[in-house]
Amino acid sequence: MRDNLAHAANHFGVTVTGDPVLGWALRSISAPAHGPDGRVWLRVLTERTHWLDDPDLAAFWTGNVDANTITGVPKPTVLHWTEWNVPEEQRRVRAELMTFVDGSPCSPTDVLSEPLELPEHWWQQLRHTVNTIATIATQRFARSTPPAGSRIRQIFGDTVADRLSWTPATAHGDLHWNNLLQPELVVLDWELWGQAQHGTDAATLYLYALPAPDTARQVHALFADLLDSPAGHVAQLGVAARILHRAEHGEYPDLAAPVRALADRVIATLPRTGPGEQTRQVRREKRPGQ
Repeated sequence: MRDNLAHAANHFGVTVTGDPVLGWALRSISAPAHGPDGRVWLRVLTERTHWLDDPDLAAFWTGNVDANTITGVPKPTVLHWTEWNVPEEQRRVRAELMTFVDGSPCSPTDVLSEPLELPEHWWQQLRHTVNTIATIATQRFARSTPPAGSRIRQIFGDTVADRLSWTPATAHGDLHWNNLLQPELVVLDWELWGQAQHGTDAATLYLYALPAPDTARQVHALFADLLDSPAGHVAQLGVAARILHRAEHGEYPDLAAPVRALADRVIATLPRTGPGEQTRQVRREKRPGQ
């Protein structure tokens, strides 16, 4: 990855000025840099080429550049980008040069383990940002069924999944605490923005804050109208399913238990039947030949 970073720096004519930061699963590497555009942020991403052949899955590849069209939200702008292939590894590499933004992540990881002490205007801007994103028209990740639906079915079973209704809205899609800066709010990493279950961003913030109960309560109060709605319950189960799936592979040792407990409470509030369950019931009641 460091070779890819050096290649990208040479292509853009910039000098790396700080220690590189490695992303999740070593898929990316980023570093501050300086060049013709002044102080900038250089990010390099790599992926298997076969993942990029599926348009539903590959939308993440251009997410940061596609987000350049978004206004009214505090975020970096991609100034330049380029791609190249690594045939011998069956991988493709993408480099993006972004505007530099000041601030520190709210958490060193996606999970918040310590309470946050932030001014009220930061929280109000966060709520405004989530509201603004939800109104953006996009076909990114547009599907007839919820992207998290199969994961919910896998983790919680048919009897839960069939009681849920899909309500689409635009979301950042990865709004955890390492993607938020302080003391002034900036939202990073727009790979996954697009259509998702309504309330997904609020649910992500809430569930990833559960190890810091005071902040989790603050997040719930800020987004109570979303989180306590039927759509918000579905969103929480979608985020919970993603976390619990990754916990099965060794991630989130301190997050899985509170997330499972929260999911059980949400499931207890669901209606006894839903669209999927009603369809299954009709099929059971039909006689052969009808």
